[in-house]
Amino acid sequence: MRRRLPSTTALVAFEAAARHQSFTLAAEELALTQSAVCRQIAALEATLGVKLFRRTRRGVALTPAGAGYARRVAARLAALEADALDVAAGDGGERRVIELAVVPTFATRWLLPRLPDLARAAPQLQLNLHVRTRPFLFDGSGLDAAIHAGDGHWAGCRCVPLIGERLVPVCSPAVVPRGQRLSVEALGRLPLLQQTTRPDAWRRWFAQAGVEVDGDLRGPRYELFSMSIEAAVQGLGVALVPDIFVADELASGRLVQPVPAAFDSDRRYELVVPDGAASPALETFERWLLATAR
Repeated sequence: MRRRLPSTTALVAFEAAARHQSFTLAAEELALTQSAVCRQIAALEATLGVKLFRRTRRGVALTPAGAGYARRVAARLAALEADALDVAAGDGGERRVIELAVVPTFATRWLLPRLPDLARAAPQLQLNLHVRTRPFLFDGSGLDAAIHAGDGHWAGCRCVPLIGERLVPVCSPAVVPRGQRLSVEALGRLPLLQQTTRPDAWRRWFAQAGVEVDGDLRGPRYELFSMSIEAAVQGLGVALVPDIFVADELASGRLVQPVPAAFDSDRRYELVVPDGAASPALETFERWLLATAR
């Protein structure tokens, strides 16, 4: 039976127009005329029997159906592009590819510096990294596994513990008066850099030290630990970050730990694999990752 599929050209034009919310910008990106983009999208709407865009005073906007379809089309086109690149690599099917989601600071500060060892141990393995800062649904994502800071629970997945999360306060030497060690109370009077993924981390750190600090939830918020670390280096305040991410800065003196106390959070870095997912590539990567984390 003949498949009822829209043309790839129409889907590419739709994805670009949906992303830009503009036929004109989509045409510029694709090196087409605006009328050509309009024709492709009109043909796609005719094929589907659904309106994907509506006219507004400022141009065009996605309909609810168009918005949902745009998300799915973008994912499918990305997967098709990845498949094409794999085939074009011409490795005869010998290369084993893993699509891995990972929190960005863990990737740049811990995982990437250790990947040369993985390349030596398993040269046939190719690891493609994708940024995800929060849990997601694996179905339809095209991802095989994830490295995430969690508590061992992810619906429909098994979570393999790797490294516990130990948070330490760090700041620029310029923030600490004459390089002195501070009391916990004195630390609480400095600007505190907040982490959006750990909104109560400072409060819990002070509570563990037996101190109550007014304004422990105040301060600029950053989504990534790498942002908090750089903000601390620039003297913007004190960051509470995993110790495994700041070893180099502490060794070089770019950061100091004004109070020696650390806080073991209730999170750990873990490998997350969907239930039932299994492949030689995943098994090889999991063995290497566990050995390296130990």
